[in-house]
Amino acid sequence: MKKLEVGILGATGMVGQRFVSLLEHHPWFELKWLAASERSAGKTYAQACNWRLREPLPKSVRELTVHECRPAPAGRPGGAPQLLFSSLDSKVAGEVEKEFAQAGHVVVSNSSNYRMEPDVPLLIPDVNPDHLALVRQQRKLRGWKGMIVTNPNCTAVGLVMSLAPLERAFGLEKVLMTSMQAVSGAGYPGVPTLDILANVIPFIGGEEEKVESETRKLLGKMGDGQVKMGDFAVSAHCNRVPVEDGHTETISVALKAKTTIRDLVEAWRTYRSLPQERDLPSAPKHPIIVREERDRPQPKFDLNVEHGMATVVGRVRECPVLQYKYVALSHNTIRGAAGAALLNAELMKSEGYLD
Repeated sequence: MKKLEVGILGATGMVGQRFVSLLEHHPWFELKWLAASERSAGKTYAQACNWRLREPLPKSVRELTVHECRPAPAGRPGGAPQLLFSSLDSKVAGEVEKEFAQAGHVVVSNSSNYRMEPDVPLLIPDVNPDHLALVRQQRKLRGWKGMIVTNPNCTAVGLVMSLAPLERAFGLEKVLMTSMQAVSGAGYPGVPTLDILANVIPFIGGEEEKVESETRKLLGKMGDGQVKMGDFAVSAHCNRVPVEDGHTETISVALKAKTTIRDLVEAWRTYRSLPQERDLPSAPKHPIIVREERDRPQPKFDLNVEHGMATVVGRVRECPVLQYKYVALSHNTIRGAAGAALLNAELMKSEGYLD
């Protein structure tokens, strides 16, 4: 199969670098085009990028020219491929992504700007692949030749992955989540050293609101060309902690149906969805891993299972306030960012949206 050429908007940032790394040996996509800020435009990627990942900078992109984040006029050399992954800062992403969608590009965005728009899919392919149908409304209403599809906030991903099997099997009534979020979630250079060392910062601007609203959209039901928000309450407390990678969440739930801890564990362990059925390249074979040890999951030991694409659950027990409580862990820059967008694009290709 001939690979589909792809590009990255915001290629020099931390999530952009993660895109570069994940695309290096991708069986379906080939990275051919990079874009970043004006100060990087015209340089090679090796010159423009302060590479911060442990994996070496792929040789295939070292000499690629970095372009400005704007669509080229039709027929002009240097134009972007149809499929673009966006890791742009939300301060600029809204206008830039719109320009590319208007010009006919498919923008798979990690940015927050369009997530809660009623005609824009907010996707976790393991959870709500049917929401992809919203792009039909989007193109009709906005007159775009292309489209924008988004992945969720990095904290919402782990939460929703753990909730989806429970919602499917038992129904949700109430969710209370407290996050302990890695510093990499703030990008590079991120949180100042003297702020985070030996400390917990109990505020991340806008994070709690994103988690609460995105969770209900992700677990909402499609009908009449729109998403009906999930019929349950969500309360989120979000904290930054001195961990490099991996968002850990403590979660309490009240369910609509009576059940047991054994039933919860069985629902997680047997959970499969469209990405597993179609064997999409980035899909974890086991989207949820349940650990039985009393002190797991931990970022140090459990972060990279299933290449960072699984959610790891543990410490499942009864909750005296709600019904049950547990701990969930997910990789914030893979499953919560670049890997999530990559899986979205794989779903779109398997559904024929990239033909």
